[in-house]
Amino acid sequence: MDFSLIRTFLEVAATGSFAAASDRLFVTQSAVSLRVQRLEDQLGRPLFLRSKSGVELTAAGRDFEGHAVALLRAWEEARQQIAVPEGFSRSLVMGGELSLWPRLGFGWMTRLRAALGDLSLRAEIGTADQLSRAMAEGVMQVALMSTPTLRPGLGARKILDEELVLVAPWSEARRETLADRYAYIDWGSDFLHFHGQNLPELTHRGLTLDLGILSERFVTQAGVAAYLPARTVAPRLAEGVLHLVPDAPTFPYPVWYVWREDLDPALADVAEKILLSLSRALSQEISETIEQI
Repeated sequence: MDFSLIRTFLEVAATGSFAAASDRLFVTQSAVSLRVQRLEDQLGRPLFLRSKSGVELTAAGRDFEGHAVALLRAWEEARQQIAVPEGFSRSLVMGGELSLWPRLGFGWMTRLRAALGDLSLRAEIGTADQLSRAMAEGVMQVALMSTPTLRPGLGARKILDEELVLVAPWSEARRETLADRYAYIDWGSDFLHFHGQNLPELTHRGLTLDLGILSERFVTQAGVAAYLPARTVAPRLAEGVLHLVPDAPTFPYPVWYVWREDLDPALADVAEKILLSLSRALSQEISETIEQI
């Protein structure tokens, strides 16, 4: 069985578009079309109805969708079990968005290793869509993300109310003087709406970064102001490398813990307790940073 065909089928079914599926899978649209055609040939039934507006599942496609998920999940479970290194009795694949690893994900992983010596860990980064898909397919068991896409078999809990704050690498920065020294960081559609309503004068300044937390280095090196997570900039504020812009509105940026509901209960309990302990400490740090504004 070629599991790339299964993954492609599930992406097309989820997005309703060959083009969107090709973007998510990082292959050409013609490759997506060919994979679907190969799967349909193997099954002897059309799986999608094509139209100018997109695609939708046929009756056969809807019947096959549940089997596709089960096949992919069984394969991933088998692959992970066989891949457990000698000396370890269980494994866990954990994921997170890039901006959530430095102050939360790495600490979570470190404490898990200390608490469970027989646990083999694998850590990955991805977008919220990529992480949700990996978990639905059984490739990953737990993840940290800002905008979870819940699917059957997944649970979610908000663990942290992060805040995005406006900072600049020079003291005495003011909103009215940022026009030529501002970088818009893409934190998602909700942030774009917030930004347009609260800072219209800075919305179209010709410099946009879709680099998440990596933008911090550019901000300090290029000498521009930008919105960054409070927990990330806290050390830089203390060092005097970055400075909060007075009277600038903050933006709530929640962090969610997502897990597979079939995760071993004992492992799930330890993982959640460690994560909640870390998130409480970070919440206090965020509150102290916000109070400086």
